[in-house]
Amino acid sequence: MENEFLSLEAEIISVIKTVFDPEIPVNIYDLGLIYEINVKEDNTVHIVMTLTSPNCPVAESLPEEVYDKVNSIEGVKGVELNMTFDPPWTKDMLSEEALLELGLL
Repeated sequence: MENEFLSLEAEIISVIKTVFDPEIPVNIYDLGLIYEINVKEDNTVHIVMTLTSPNCPVAESLPEEVYDKVNSIEGVKGVELNMTFDPPWTKDMLSEEALLELGLL
């Protein structure tokens, strides 16, 4: 059972990595915009995410894209997506991959 959750979570991360912030050429997972992914026993997925700023031009479309893509994964029974700005996103949340991609490492 644990392996099912791990493989589903890995697939969710893989799908989220296909979503890009239009202002920064890095996927939103490596940007650090995904704070939490929780796959529940009934295969519903709880995601907590943020944006680079509350005034982000894709404030409505980016979460919708994440929701739609995760919800389309085989085996996912539903998605609960919560937006938060606490803690606020900072450049410290970038992954090593994102730092390399942006030439900051």
